[in-house]
Amino acid sequence: MILGVLNVTPDSFSDGGRFLDVDSAVAQAQRMADDGADWIDVGGESTRPGAEPIPEAEELRRVLPVVERIARLRPVSIDTTKAAVAARALDAGAAIVNDVSGATADPRMLEVVAGRRAAIILMHRKGTPKTMERLARYRDVVGEVKRFLQRRIAAALDAGVAPQAIAVDPGIGFAKNLEHNLQLLARIGEIAALGVPVVVGVSRKRFLGRLLGQPPDQRLEGTIAASLLAVAGGARIVRVHDVAAVARALRVARAIWGAARP
Repeated sequence: MILGVLNVTPDSFSDGGRFLDVDSAVAQAQRMADDGADWIDVGGESTRPGAEPIPEAEELRRVLPVVERIARLRPVSIDTTKAAVAARALDAGAAIVNDVSGATADPRMLEVVAGRRAAIILMHRKGTPKTMERLARYRDVVGEVKRFLQRRIAAALDAGVAPQAIAVDPGIGFAKNLEHNLQLLARIGEIAALGVPVVVGVSRKRFLGRLLGQPPDQRLEGTIAASLLAVAGGARIVRVHDVAAVARALRVARAIWGAARP
């Protein structure tokens, strides 16, 4: 599955400022739907390294009109760590909460998701966008991320979230350096062994820039390569900006994988 990224923010690392008004955001959502996105992931607060938090009211102002309109085109996930924003977005038509804190930033998040019978993506990170870069320290990054996600799955189940409504994300680029990101992608099957769908978001990220020496808008080839290898390793969902190119690459890869089966 493909989760198309739609940031309605002025300061996201790759596409900040491009889709600030509702009409342009809806038009982009339509393009991604036409290109093969299964879901549209709407975010109103940047989570890039160093980003400043924004007030709840501002986040709601950015995302609610967009969610209301694009929920008619494709299923919508709301990318937020705030339970109140999640609640309003779910009421407006979203069906999934994509919480980059693993539902640790707001103690009411799991209650909101369970109460509305919604789904949730639980991501691993340390700290906040302001602090996470200096927290990229692990003895075994895959083991530590897996244990964190296992605890968050248990918390979601205890809160009443349905087992089939839980997915996890290892948090590529969130409190991880280049080697950590590569280890997580190389060993993604260990995360998949948790038994819930794994989401991987590598699109245009900084570690690709480190490897390729290219700015965000020139990291498509790296995004495709990392996304395909993640799916081959056990990921079920990729979160990307460039939906058409990734969808075409996945179509070819799946045909080849299918031909290899006896």
